[in-house]
Amino acid sequence: MSLSLPAVSPGARSLTGVVPQLLASLTGSPDWFAPARSAVLVLVDGLGRANLGARSGHARFLASRMGKKDAARTVFPTTTATALTSLLTAADAGVHGIVGYRARIPGTLDAPNQLRGWETDGLDPLTWQRAQPILEREAAAGRPCFVVSKGVYAGSGFTRAIQRGAVFVPAGTPAERLQTAGDLAADHPGALVYVYLPELDSIGHARGWESDEWTVGLESIDGALRTLHERAGADVGVVVTADHGMVDVPVHRHVLLREDDELVDEVDLVAGEPRMLQLYTSDGATDRVAARWREAEGGRSWILTRDEAVAAGLYGPRVDAEVLPRIGDILVAARAGVAYYDDRLADKKAQRMIGQHGSLTDQERVVPLIGLGAFAR
Repeated sequence: MSLSLPAVSPGARSLTGVVPQLLASLTGSPDWFAPARSAVLVLVDGLGRANLGARSGHARFLASRMGKKDAARTVFPTTTATALTSLLTAADAGVHGIVGYRARIPGTLDAPNQLRGWETDGLDPLTWQRAQPILEREAAAGRPCFVVSKGVYAGSGFTRAIQRGAVFVPAGTPAERLQTAGDLAADHPGALVYVYLPELDSIGHARGWESDEWTVGLESIDGALRTLHERAGADVGVVVTADHGMVDVPVHRHVLLREDDELVDEVDLVAGEPRMLQLYTSDGATDRVAARWREAEGGRSWILTRDEAVAAGLYGPRVDAEVLPRIGDILVAARAGVAYYDDRLADKKAQRMIGQHGSLTDQERVVPLIGLGAFAR
């Protein structure tokens, strides 16, 4: 069939290229960024470029620094586990293997959470994530590498999977994390410092990105980034980016999959996340299930088989044989403002989420790429 997926400009900057370009700025061969003595990478979870633009009056510093070209395209699916892995390995999902929020372990009907399943489902951080973390490689070569994040993430399986090799430095509030990062970059020439700010994403899921609480959170981060920029000066380069944007989906826009729904006939496992389902079908049923989904939901979602998604390059130009069976037989990527839930599950907590992401829309996939400090233009 002919797919009509969102066009991607051949010259669009990819999230996978950010860290290699930061390293180039430290070695005197920059392309995207100016030369710098040390570099700080700030990841604001859930801050899409469209979200920031819509609230520019509450983030006047960042908005004033964001030109028309200060954008990057994140990976697919637009979910934290996949995007952060791609950012910190410079590899696409087809290589590193973290192909979604929940994805099947081949040969089983288990689809662990790719953020927390390391502890609960026995995923091995050294093998399930298949690409070498850049921080591990750079630290082994002698570069000072640091991760500044919430203390709760220290030693987690996901931290080991994508951030091992770096010195983990816990800090409390976003402002404290950014101050700590600035101090580390100033004190360690040649350092690469990664800072993770998950607060906006958490607020967005619980309250929506259009909520007053999200706006207050953005204002706080904007002020702390202004302070970091002023302290960084001409020596320390700072880049602010995100893993994905966010779409608010109210309850009346939920699509609930129930026991008697033909859309789950011949579907052995529903995984992924509400705006990007991954359906694992019974043997020989993929085409039939895809046809039913296209008839029912093709007007508001992109419905792709695994082969179509791979051929379209959604998981990168290469998908390794070990990774292929992790991907759903059918992918349902929401195009309209809807979210899909398996209502057969007893646990309904996920249905209370307002802010959502995972799909291919520009609001979810285009993120800011703003240079501060030595990288400011």
